Amino acid sequence: MSHLINVCLIGAGRAGMLHARNFKSQVPHARMVAVSDPMEQACKNACEELGISKYYLDYKDAFQHDNGINAVIVVAPTKYHKQIVVDCANAGKHIFCEKPMAITVEECDEILDAVQVNNVKLQIGFMRRFDESFRKAKEVIDSGEIGDIVHIRSLTRGPSKPMEWMYNIEQSNGPLAEVSSHDIDCIRWFAGSEIESLYAIAGNFRNKEIVSEYPDFYDNVVVTGTLKNHIQFTIEGSQYVEYGYDSRVEVLGTKGVVFIGRNDAYDFKIVSVQSGSRTPFITSWTTLFKDAYLKEDIAFIECIINDTEPIATGLDGKMAVAVVKAGNQSIKEKKVIKI
Repeated sequence: MSHLINVCLIGAGRAGMLHARNFKSQVPHARMVAVSDPMEQACKNACEELGISKYYLDYKDAFQHDNGINAVIVVAPTKYHKQIVVDCANAGKHIFCEKPMAITVEECDEILDAVQVNNVKLQIGFMRRFDESFRKAKEVIDSGEIGDIVHIRSLTRGPSKPMEWMYNIEQSNGPLAEVSSHDIDCIRWFAGSEIESLYAIAGNFRNKEIVSEYPDFYDNVVVTGTLKNHIQFTIEGSQYVEYGYDSRVEVLGTKGVVFIGRNDAYDFKIVSVQSGSRTPFITSWTTLFKDAYLKEDIAFIECIINDTEPIATGLDGKMAVAVVKAGNQSIKEKKVIKI
């Protein structure tokens, strides 16, 4: 089936522009036609780079003045996701929403209801499901080559200092949402089961200057627990580690183990008298998962054209939010939480 999908970007920041560049020229049957962001300069910069002229400071104006838009890419701060996505669904637009899906499970349910009532597609931005290494690992796990899964360990460490809005756990859901949502989804995906109970510990080790204003903020978190099929899991999430972007997964089975993830920025090693032996480290998720972002953008358009289920669904987004909320509750109450 041949069809052209007109796409509007909502949120012209770093992650939003990563998607927009894909839609500019690399996603078949799609074209970027408009941009929306409350910062006018961000809109102008995006339009100039993308070679388009239409931008809107209020995303709702895009639907009122541009009926040619078929789909939207939502890459706004998490606290705005629910209202934006519901409005887009009510306007009849197909939606790609970056993770986290929303702040609360109740907001996720509102989104799912709006998507169902309006019969539009909703894909959540869990790009690891599209990464070649993760997909190969999933095939090996499902084949039974490493036996029954015993334990899944997933970690994500980001190099950047948190933005101001992230310090407020009530508004951002903390690093468990911003950093570890991918780990949560990956564990559910590999295990083929839902998380049943967990215990989490956390602390602020790298941003102590904000403790008085944001006493609940943490930049390091460790979560351990079990899934409904009795598989054990561990999640480690860190912000502002500075040394690079570090993302790795280990799946232990009864007959073997699978390791996923790489740290080397390039496939070469530097050896010198002055520095000894070293290999440059990955500096950003935009580098490590560049191909996966493109593949998930392509998959989003394909599910619209072919009327198929997205690979990363709204339910997947909702379950990640439920685990994040349980983890933050465990940190606060210092006890095991059942989901």
